[in-house]
Amino acid sequence: MPELEVRKRVLVIEEIFHEGGPVAETPLKRGAAFAVIQNPFAGRYEPEIQGFMDDLRPLGIEMANELVAALGGAGNIEGYGKASLVGAAGELEHGALWHAPGGYAMREAIGGSKAIVPSSKKVGGPGTRIDVPVTHINASYVRSHFDSMEIGLNDAPRADEMLVALVMTTGPRVHSRSGGLEVSEIKGEDGLR
Repeated sequence: MPELEVRKRVLVIEEIFHEGGPVAETPLKRGAAFAVIQNPFAGRYEPEIQGFMDDLRPLGIEMANELVAALGGAGNIEGYGKASLVGAAGELEHGALWHAPGGYAMREAIGGSKAIVPSSKKVGGPGTRIDVPVTHINASYVRSHFDSMEIGLNDAPRADEMLVALVMTTGPRVHSRSGGLEVSEIKGEDGLR
């Protein structure tokens, strides 16, 4: 595989104090780390693409560690998700190559999570936005942590690029009150409950 070519990287942290209700004692932090990279398969169909996941792995680890540090350390992380945007000369399957490098990087950076890392992907041009889904790191059914973060850049992805993203949160939605499985009820047996 060709060497990974990164055009730009972004790190953004939101602090959410309220959503129209009372101000939270501790604000929710929601952060995203994303990178705009060259798509080595743009403009052609390539049957063998899995090797690119190995090329993406170091970038995933760097991004995950940077995001964990920006959110105050692994002990603060309660939610996560990932996404990829593929430029118009690529295909959706190219974005799927981010699943393992992005997901396993976050698991490694926070240590010992049980739940699958939710994801989204799509093909689009410069300025395309994507919602990155978020669930609890140990139990996907914890309703208070169902969240998302919209990300994107005005100049990406160009036709021959991909944007790959990781999102993490420090807790539930700031005014969560929709019921369901609570964090205190997590059994941690299967990543669901």
